[in-house]
Amino acid sequence: MVRTPYPDNFDELKREVREAGLLKRVPVRGTVEMVGIIISLIIIFSTLQYWNPVLLGLALTIISTRAVFVSHDILHLQYFKSKKLSFKLSYPFSAIILSNSSSWWDYKHNINHHTYCNIIEKDEDIRALDGAFTNDKHRGDSEFLKKYKHIVFWGAMFFMNFAFIVQSYNFVIKRKLWGELALMLLHWPIIWGTIFYNLGFENGLITFLVFNFTVSPWLAFGFITNHLGCDVFEEEEGKKLSWMELQMRGSRSLTGGKFIHWFYGGLNTQIEHHLFPKAPRFNLLKVQEITKNFAKRHNIFYFETTPLQAYIQINEALKVYK
Repeated sequence: MVRTPYPDNFDELKREVREAGLLKRVPVRGTVEMVGIIISLIIIFSTLQYWNPVLLGLALTIISTRAVFVSHDILHLQYFKSKKLSFKLSYPFSAIILSNSSSWWDYKHNINHHTYCNIIEKDEDIRALDGAFTNDKHRGDSEFLKKYKHIVFWGAMFFMNFAFIVQSYNFVIKRKLWGELALMLLHWPIIWGTIFYNLGFENGLITFLVFNFTVSPWLAFGFITNHLGCDVFEEEEGKKLSWMELQMRGSRSLTGGKFIHWFYGGLNTQIEHHLFPKAPRFNLLKVQEITKNFAKRHNIFYFETTPLQAYIQINEALKVYK
């Protein structure tokens, strides 16, 4: 990767973005999206008997990916300033629709990952697959994983939803977050209990399988482009970097227009999201334009690829684990 000096002038960039009005929260637009998801679910569950199970699974995938992105944005306080209110509003989308824990995501993603982006000792995301994407010091020595790394890594993309659920339950049980656990458990009778009751076991199972093996790769193939194959840092090295350098060197943005932005839930503008985590997803394409122009003016390396190039780079980084 290209190495260029990163001046500590983030305040200048932030001032440009703020003056453009792109850091303002969007309570109305966020509320419209939240209500739209809930209404869509109500319509689907009111007409379950008319749905083909495959199409139903695909429809639930679209709604659930939206719920993931909305929950992510709410917990970043992009809609409302109040952390307490934002947590409460995230529960229908994380706990009930997805059976995921908002508390787990906030701790894992907002606190650790964003603060310590690609710092090996702190950011557990970069330690995936026995540290395959870290460095020689932190990579594991599993002969099985070294031999079957491509099958294990790319195959795991189809089980992301199950992994999120398992990690969520482990977190809330260890932290004794019984209220949130109760909400997460409601997911099963409300969502899948209703579907199996109305469609019967066979069609309900088809819906369940179609949903899980489409929502998982959709989310996984989106998440992995964000940081895997980017620079990684030892903790002492990372502490010496400015906020801007840490986030820009440890993140990758993707080219593409509005469809890519919708498909990746704004995570395609990963550099901008990490520089300004509270900037609403709806504004990130405009933030990206300002950031790229800023980087060009100051001769700062801006890491951007097509989605396909990102996957190729990730696969190349994976090959180093041997």
